Amino acid sequence: MSQLEAAIVVLVSTFQQYAASQGKKDTLTNAEAKTLLEKELPCLLKAAKNPEEVDKVLKSMDLDGDNEIDFSEFMILVASLTCACHDLFTKA
Repeated sequence: MSQLEAAIVVLVSTFQQYAASQGKKDTLTNAEAKTLLEKELPCLLKAAKNPEEVDKVLKSMDLDGDNEIDFSEFMILVASLTCACHDLFTKA
């Protein structure tokens, strides 16, 4: 398996792992999303100056306003973070 293929598997399985803990198995509740952010992106939360910023991130992930985060909405966050990291790495 290539590195990119392995990365895709990790993204899908990570989303499914957290989505399966409550409610629907194909979406994240706010609690599941917060746990995912806390465990999988701890540096993002450390950069947040207060808990309200984390809530803003969670709310911004829910593009359709249904109080759930589906895989597409999750991937938009991942892609945005990846683009931000790319910009930082190319400037360094």
